[in-house]
Amino acid sequence: MRRWNGWGDDRTNYPLPDSAASYLAGQIGEGQEISDITLDQALKLIPASRLPVQPFVQTDPIVRLRHAVGQSFPDWVANHSGQIAAFPDGVAYPGCEQDVRSSLEYARQTGTKIIPYGGGTSVVGHINPLPGEAPVLTIDLSRLNKLVALDENSRLATFEAGVAGPHLEEQLNGRGYTLGHFPQSFELSTLGGWIATRSSGQQSYYYGRIEDLFAGGHLETPAGSLDFLPLPASAAGPDLRQFILGSEGRLGILTQATVRIRPLPEVEAFYGIFFHEWESGVKAVQEIAQSGVPVSMARLSNPLETETNLRLSGKDSLVTWANRGLGLLNYGAQRCLMILGVTGDPQTTRFARQQALTIARRQGGLFTGASIGKIWQRSRFLTPYLRNTLWEHGYAADTLETALPWSKVIVAAQEILDSLHRSISPIGEKVLAFAHLSHIYVDGASIYVTYIFRRSVDPGETLHRWKAMKSAASQVIITNGGTISHQHGVGLDHAPYLEAEKGPLGIDLLQSTARVLDPEGSLNPGKLWQ
Repeated sequence: MRRWNGWGDDRTNYPLPDSAASYLAGQIGEGQEISDITLDQALKLIPASRLPVQPFVQTDPIVRLRHAVGQSFPDWVANHSGQIAAFPDGVAYPGCEQDVRSSLEYARQTGTKIIPYGGGTSVVGHINPLPGEAPVLTIDLSRLNKLVALDENSRLATFEAGVAGPHLEEQLNGRGYTLGHFPQSFELSTLGGWIATRSSGQQSYYYGRIEDLFAGGHLETPAGSLDFLPLPASAAGPDLRQFILGSEGRLGILTQATVRIRPLPEVEAFYGIFFHEWESGVKAVQEIAQSGVPVSMARLSNPLETETNLRLSGKDSLVTWANRGLGLLNYGAQRCLMILGVTGDPQTTRFARQQALTIARRQGGLFTGASIGKIWQRSRFLTPYLRNTLWEHGYAADTLETALPWSKVIVAAQEILDSLHRSISPIGEKVLAFAHLSHIYVDGASIYVTYIFRRSVDPGETLHRWKAMKSAASQVIITNGGTISHQHGVGLDHAPYLEAEKGPLGIDLLQSTARVLDPEGSLNPGKLWQ
């Protein structure tokens, strides 16, 4: 069963070995076990539903609790402390497009706000009801999960938008195809959610981001239905699909999506390459991208992330090998690890690996084979479970990300990390903050930052520490001209920073579009813009 106050299936755990706990204590201090509220206590805090009785609307407290928050840091604090600001008054589970239209009509007649819900994996507050007088109906699309059509000749597949990643791939793989979209939330996130937040999969360099894969679809809005034809290209005015990509439920509810698929790859492999230091690794990754080498991924960790990942893995023999074996080869404390992925047919993947290794070696890269890559591949969707374990040990963890041109990547990455340390040090606390380049482009890269710090017995103080660091890092991103989000979206947490990227007129354009499709402003209020 899915956890009600954490990440993922409650039968899956990410243990924290004693050596890893000691490492964290040495870096930021001992964590303390802090009691959180129980499920029974949380259920008692839920107020009565304000919705009129309707057979297709569930108002059970446990259903409303499970749809009240997502996976953002404020969500975690609220869920564990019993301080959730608002709950949906009911949850609808449509089984077809007509059910979605009926839900929208029901909401119109009752003056209800609507929150579209996919997998509930948002880390920036996409699915949270806001306090207010109007009741809130969450529309959970999980029952819309079927493969509707497969055009093998055109390599197009049409799915209902509530399909989760594993089920989508299962339905395609059985026919010999894949979408190839693998975000870290893959286990739980949905196709509609990927589109609504402009998601990026871990191998987007090969498969493309979701905007490259999204060919067309069907949108239900309070103003009516809207279809996007799955055309290979069009010069017939602005591309309306771009309004839906990243719209975060403000413009309508996507019920079907047509996506571009590929045959299952004959070869897929991941390898480890060590560099002496961050700068040479960045140069290698940049040259790989700008030379057009057909790799599927080039993920470069900075020195502290390289070390921390080894420590938290619990593989003490690997840590010993890294310290001794790599040390003898002069890959010391500043070493950085790149995970290189190749995907496709044997000839292309062999060429990609050879070309990437040639570039890496010019920058001092040490190829270590497939062992580390296999470890990464096995744990690629397990890593989010570490957040549960850290929380139980008295530590809080969060991530933030951006994308910038290559000319700013190295400086911005360091300034972001420095801002996290500066913002928490005045209260006598420390943060373990590290970064990697997760997605690469010809003109730049995304910087993905993880930061771990100690929880306080006071939930408000824990949230205060996070806000100080999040705000400081966000200001650095804006100052450096980076996007406030490369892949997580805007939601509530990033809404204050959106105007810096879009400009006042750009915000007006988004709001005017929303007024056309949602005249009464019932869809997902407070998200994207405030």
